[in-house]
Amino acid sequence: MKLIRKISIMIFSNFLIALAVIGFIAPHGMILGGATGISLAAAHYIPMQLSTMILIVNGILFLIGFMTLGKNFAISTIANSILYPACMFILERFLTDTLTSNIMLAAIFGGVLMGAGVGLILRTGGSSGGTDILALILDKHLHFNLSIILYIIDGIILSLQIPFSNSEQIFLGIFVLALITLTMNKIMLLGKTQIQIFIISDEIEIIRERILLEDAGATMFQIERGFTSKKDRGIMCIIPRRKLFNVCKMISEVDPHAFFTISEVNEVRGLGFSYGKH
Repeated sequence: MKLIRKISIMIFSNFLIALAVIGFIAPHGMILGGATGISLAAAHYIPMQLSTMILIVNGILFLIGFMTLGKNFAISTIANSILYPACMFILERFLTDTLTSNIMLAAIFGGVLMGAGVGLILRTGGSSGGTDILALILDKHLHFNLSIILYIIDGIILSLQIPFSNSEQIFLGIFVLALITLTMNKIMLLGKTQIQIFIISDEIEIIRERILLEDAGATMFQIERGFTSKKDRGIMCIIPRRKLFNVCKMISEVDPHAFFTISEVNEVRGLGFSYGKH
């Protein structure tokens, strides 16, 4: 069942990425990074369908990765390296025109759809392949920071498309890349973010008992107050967003002078969160 779910997500993710490129980004000539950007640049010299060009570029990068990074890497990337151009090939048959004539609208939809697709692939532990392969090879042999390598590679790919693009296409292409990154990060953390509250109060025991009644965990800390040097205890608890209002209201009712901080944590793992309670 897990395998079927993972395959379904992979197909859907690559369809979203292909739709973003074929339906919104490519028809308006916006610049892009990654293997798609290389293919868009090469398409100006070689008259070939974009899906075929991406299949060739992904194939070359995959072979380089296979020879350099090994079989385990190849297994984790081959599916997405084939699925992406396959989805593009299908969409090229049905989408003969852009889905919108508004270039700004196209940039927004293209960036969000592509970011969602890449985010879903990474969320399931997959790899989108493409220029990530070059970054991993350079990281392996030169030990550079992976993020910096990716930025440099994308910068080079973007610059290759500048001669064929006007200023609007260049600026919107950069906007699309930013939107892809933002959406990708949101998708990867979707449903995983929680709220962390740290509380210091003279009524700490009552608050602890009331928090436990909210079906929330509580961790006690030994603290020392900075102004009075008084030894005391604090509570840290992790709760879902929906419980925030009730917990804050409860703290204020028990101790109107309680000091507490509220922050967002990207992911929580462990008993009661990443696996069930006993």
